[in-house]
Amino acid sequence: MPDATGAADVLTIGTATAADWAVVREWAADEGWNPGERDITAFFAQDPEGFFLGRIDGEPVSAVSVVNYGTDYAFLGFYLVRPRWRGTGLGLATWKAGIAHAGSRTIGLDGVPDRQGDYRRSGFELAYRSARFVGVPRLPGADGTVRPATAADTAALHRYDSGCMPADRPRFLGAWLAEPGHHTVVREQGGVLTGFGTVRPARDSLRVGPLFADSAEAAGQLLAGLGEFAAGRPLAIDVPLTNAAAVELAESAGLTPSFDTARMYTGPVRAHRQDRVFGATSLELG
Repeated sequence: MPDATGAADVLTIGTATAADWAVVREWAADEGWNPGERDITAFFAQDPEGFFLGRIDGEPVSAVSVVNYGTDYAFLGFYLVRPRWRGTGLGLATWKAGIAHAGSRTIGLDGVPDRQGDYRRSGFELAYRSARFVGVPRLPGADGTVRPATAADTAALHRYDSGCMPADRPRFLGAWLAEPGHHTVVREQGGVLTGFGTVRPARDSLRVGPLFADSAEAAGQLLAGLGEFAAGRPLAIDVPLTNAAAVELAESAGLTPSFDTARMYTGPVRAHRQDRVFGATSLELG
């Protein structure tokens, strides 16, 4: 509902540009979400029409992204309202514009637990919880099975990623792996890819994601390789709490939990190897 100024009556909602979204990224950073500094290119590569900004008299006041992956799946993130305008109905109006973009697709999101009731009333159901683990990792050096990714790994990386996700995302992943500042390592045994991980710069720490691997051993070697690249800087990784081996790895590396999120869906998603997910790619795009 509008506030005393009638502000909600003059809200306009439209699709955002990548330049617009640089502002929203700062909002998210101010909320403590620590988004990657250069994530925008990959986000917009996947679905440039999936980013919505609410404005009042030209001033950005609300945002949401609902990025479509193929015909069956979408992911919602960046649901934000500037503090001055909260409680006025602007967020709900912006939310509805984003939801409409998904059409009949199942929508996923990662939300803080205290909003879970609101999301359930909007048709989302809890799938599992995650926790962000942060700190300077304490791990031995990676062994000879871990190396930086190269262009020759592209096809194998896309196949591996698709097996770990509810949808294929070649446009997103291609941009993610190529973005300057993003560093990806792979683990290979007998010529077969057994996992990969990416680390990227963010405001408060380096962010790890994805961290996908066949086993805890493989994930540990990949995390060690990313830790070597981090060179003593803190890392943050979003770990599904349903993967006990992933939690154990984060704890054994000396990382500590900072906040929880809830993965929720509006419907079924395709089968994928959740046991290989040791760290989510991002809370904003799944």
